[in-house]
Amino acid sequence: MEAILDVESVHVRFENQQVLRDISFSVRHGEMLAIIGESGCGKTVLLKTLIGLHTQTSGKILFDGIELNKLSYFELAKVRRRLGFVFQQAALFDSMTVGDNIAFPLVQHTKKSKKAIRRIVETLVEEVGLDDTVLGKKPAEISGGMRKRVGIARALALEPELMLYDEPTTGLDPVMSGLINELMVNVRRQHNVSGIMVTHDLLSARTVADRIIMLTPLAKLKEGEPQILFDGTPRELYSSPEHRVRRFVRAAG
Repeated sequence: MEAILDVESVHVRFENQQVLRDISFSVRHGEMLAIIGESGCGKTVLLKTLIGLHTQTSGKILFDGIELNKLSYFELAKVRRRLGFVFQQAALFDSMTVGDNIAFPLVQHTKKSKKAIRRIVETLVEEVGLDDTVLGKKPAEISGGMRKRVGIARALALEPELMLYDEPTTGLDPVMSGLINELMVNVRRQHNVSGIMVTHDLLSARTVADRIIMLTPLAKLKEGEPQILFDGTPRELYSSPEHRVRRFVRAAG
């Protein structure tokens, strides 16, 4: 199946510190990829590099065949409308209501009427399992799990082709984590959207993802060793012969 995203030999360095080295992988249309690894391995840096929030030092990132680092600021902004990004802490606007937060991308990037936007917002709120009574509340007035779901609803507003989730279950109790996992699965099915999820939560990764890649910090590698220690299915992760993968799996439970 054709890839929606290709990452080719990407390196990222901040001044004298290299964070990512020779990272290569693809994401196929309709596939959900989980990126795992211990703290400091560059998971979130990689996710933000994929959408141009960080710039790679070298290498190529192609979304639907478009090489992102060759785009102008305005061209990149246009491509980003085809992506949905769910930040770790939801990153909602505190001064806006929940409804206005979800509507924000539609107001900024479309010419839809207020009535049409309202209908879309109400549909999305229902889809993520919230009651429409939350629409008039501020983010501070709802729980962390609700904020996560609002963040997913906002990310879906422009009907993205690729969803990116940064630690979607961090800080949530097991019940709410399960609900967020179920929601991510449903989003993929209902919208036929590809996805990339950065997570430390192995239960979430194996529940949601078709494929998992595992990174390790460069400081723990010998010269020339690949930073991606594993690339395969969730089932294959648990039978990997690589001792560092097995140790991580045991530690993560």
